[in-house]
Order: sequence, then structure tokens, then C-alpha cells
Amino acid sequence: MLDTPTATPPLRLTSLAHGGGCGCKLAPAVLRDLLSDQPAAGPFANLLVGTETGDDAAVWALDDETCIIATTDFFMPMVDDPFTFGRIAATNAISDVYAMGGRPILALAILGMPLGKIPIEMVREILKGGASVAGEAGIPVAGGHSIDSPEPIYGLAVIGTAKRSAIRRNADARPGDALILTKPLGVGIYSAAFKKEALSPPAYAEMVASMTLLNRIGTVLGGDPAVHAITDVTGFGILGHGLEMARGSELTIEIERDRLPLLAHAGELAEAGYVTGASHRNWASYGEGVVLPEGLPDAARHVLTDPQTSGGLLVACAPEAASGLVARMIAEGYPAAAIIGRAAAGEPVLRVL
Repeated sequence: MLDTPTATPPLRLTSLAHGGGCGCKLAPAVLRDLLSDQPAAGPFANLLVGTETGDDAAVWALDDETCIIATTDFFMPMVDDPFTFGRIAATNAISDVYAMGGRPILALAILGMPLGKIPIEMVREILKGGASVAGEAGIPVAGGHSIDSPEPIYGLAVIGTAKRSAIRRNADARPGDALILTKPLGVGIYSAAFKKEALSPPAYAEMVASMTLLNRIGTVLGGDPAVHAITDVTGFGILGHGLEMARGSELTIEIERDRLPLLAHAGELAEAGYVTGASHRNWASYGEGVVLPEGLPDAARHVLTDPQTSGGLLVACAPEAASGLVARMIAEGYPAAAIIGRAAAGEPVLRVL
């Protein structure tokens, strides 16, 4: 009797990677150690933003009016559909230019693929996904570089421009500023559930929609004098990136936990144990700089340390402008935008209320 042939299960991109999305980032403490003895960028008067503030991109002044913004971002897949992976990675990379208040003008692809383990057709779909998002941002993918690597990697190097007056660092929040977050939290929690096949199709669609929403509102914010500081919330979670803003601005950042926008099932999935290793590493790296409410459950803390892939913008602005800015964000396609806290004079810590 002949054996009945069995269908080969489809290749899961995530099965080829030990991590995924911005959860692949080195922990903040490791990054600090790596950079601690590196030489300074040097006496370049035109380098307006380098490594000193942990900002989202480098900024170089061409003249008194115009700046060039340069960034690079890449990671391993957190979803299995190659086209979707390409879209997420490209959206995440372009976000760094928006987070500086700039406008992207072109991108270069960064590609590493395990040859022999992944069909060429899947690689083409990754590149098509990235190009589709670049097209939405109005820029070309004008070249790039590729290597044979043990795990699949994709991302972009992105160049942008801005007026000098539009550049927004993460280190310029002022006492009394209101804090706004433009996208919901919980992407890392959802991705952990997805890897264990515990994420429902509607929740998956919710996650992908958030990760592929371009932060193009950042260009608008850079032109608003009421906006003082911007950063995007990615691999270090809302606590880590908020703490960077606190330390860079030498202020206390206060976040009201009940006002944080969340993906619909983030809380319950965190309580069920769907959290990433990066969430634990994040807390171990910067927990000493964070003041939490007494008795806060671990699941609630994991929401706060959850690594976001292609997360929203954290914006510090004049308090009287905050409501109007949130209304504009919602009107321009960011329905979860919300005021989540404030900046206050005091020691550079992040306090959760």
C-alpha cells in the first residue's frame, strides 16, 4: 500500500529568526556600554544631532536654513507574510525622519537573507512591500545592499530634509509640557501571541494596521512652534523612550497609565503571559530610572516596557496647544492619539501615575 503524500507546511518567516521587529534591539544598558568608550563625533559644527541624546536620526546642517536627516533601521521578521514584513520594516525606518520633524526624500534597502532556506519569490515580496510603503511616503528606494545571512533581515537607510527651525530632538521638552502619544501600545505583546499562534485574525489585522501607519504627522509637528520635543516609541517601550526624554531634557516625565492608548487585547494577553524577552531586558536595563505605583502587577508593567515595532510618536508640547494637536492628529488618521502625561521640573526620572 502506497503512503499518502502529505503537504509541505508553508514556510513561516518567523521560524527563521530568533527575534523579530524592534524586539531585536540591543537592550538599552548594553547599548550604553557599547557606546561608552567610543570617540566623540568630533568638532563638526554642522552636526546638529549625533549620538549625544539618543535621538532617532542624525542631523547635518547644509546651511543656515536646510538640514539633512539620516537614519537606518532594520530587523528580523515578526510576521510570516513577506510583503507585510517589508511594509512594516519600511514604515518603521521612515518613522525616524518624521520623528525629527523632517520629510523623507529617498531610501536605500538593507537586505540579509539565508540563501537556500528561503525562496527567491519571498525575498521579492519583502522588497515589494518595502517599496510600496516608500511609495506611500512619496520617496523611491533608490538602491541598497544585500548579503547572505543566517537569518532574514530587512530595513532601510532613509535620508530626509527639514528646515533648521523644524528639527525636533527628544531632549527639548520643557517644564509644564503636555505629552501626547499618537499610536496605541501592545505590538510586542501581540507579536508574542502571534508566534505562539494565539492571536486572532482581527487582532492580527489591528497589529499590522498600527505597524504600517506612517508617522507622517511628524513633518507637520516640526513646523509647529508649540511642539518642543518628539521621539518615536519603538524597541525600548514607552518607559524607555520616555526616560530618554526625561534624561535628555533634565526633567521629570510623568505618565498617567490609565490614559495610555492600547491595542484592544494588549492587557488581557499580557495577563495571559504573552510578553517578549525584550520586555524583561528593557526593565532590567532602565528600571532604576522609573518610579512605578506601589503594587503594580507584572502584566501592567510589561505593557509599559513592551517593545513597539513602528510605534507612535511621543510629543512634548505647550499645554495650551495639546487638545488642538490631538484633534488634528485624529483628523489626519491617528484615532488613538491621546494626552498621556506631562513634563515637570525635577530629577530626570520617569514617574508612572
